[in-house]
Amino acid sequence: MAALGLKCVRPLRNLLACSAHPQLHAKLVPQLRLMSSTSYEFIKTDVVGTDGRVGLVTLNRPKALNALCAGLMDELIKALNEMDEDPKIGAIVVTGSEKAFAAGADIKEMQNRDFASNYKENFLEWWSNITLVRKPIIAAVNGYALGGGCEVAMMCDIIYAGEKAKFGQPEISIGTIPGAGGTQRLTRAIGKSRSMEMNLTGTPIGAAEAASYGLVSKVFPPETLVDEAVKTADKIASHSKIIVQICKESTNAAYELSLKEGMRFEKRMFQSTFATNDRKEGMTAFVEKRKPNWSDN
Repeated sequence: MAALGLKCVRPLRNLLACSAHPQLHAKLVPQLRLMSSTSYEFIKTDVVGTDGRVGLVTLNRPKALNALCAGLMDELIKALNEMDEDPKIGAIVVTGSEKAFAAGADIKEMQNRDFASNYKENFLEWWSNITLVRKPIIAAVNGYALGGGCEVAMMCDIIYAGEKAKFGQPEISIGTIPGAGGTQRLTRAIGKSRSMEMNLTGTPIGAAEAASYGLVSKVFPPETLVDEAVKTADKIASHSKIIVQICKESTNAAYELSLKEGMRFEKRMFQSTFATNDRKEGMTAFVEKRKPNWSDN
């Protein structure tokens, strides 16, 4: 296992150089800067929002509908880790194209794999590095989010969808089952009966239905989706970064702990905020009727 940032991921494959083509979000993004000098083959990275405090990752494998090949996942995890370590970034948006967020894992890569190698390598486990990112991630989903695409979206903290988005776990139709959260995160998000229906039939659901199930937070016209996601990420990034990360950690604990243990954990995390300068600054600013000046510590 190779170290990447503060997290461990599988060794990165050779990344081919490519040119970056930043997208301009005129309403919120007066200036753009590239995350780093890194060039990517399968993704694009921008820094957007007020004072460049929002990281934007665009999956960019259009001929394959952003199918999640190993190289794309390596690049995505690398970019997210870089943004997680960037002190100027407070939140991240991950998106694809209007046609596809990600149409699934790369089946051609999987076709000839066997159980022994899958087990020894703990195949797909490295995808879970997305969940180790401390900063909030918003998935802005247009078009298809199927199989691994739906699972990657569920690894994010908030999902916004375009009106034509489709979410599904169609693995049953090719003789396998989800392997990166489709039977677990999906069930926790929408309940057993609906998850069973999606996983056992392989039939996708639309954006409105996904929102009614609680899988998606909000639905927008496809052409405004990314701007709306950036707007929300920009709002999150306007708060104290350390407090935002504490809040994310506490909220995620609700999926792992009993109510009693979760309440205990929440209280300890709440109490821990009183060890930060930003808690004192936030309350002082409120009393003094002014905007807080966060120091992120």
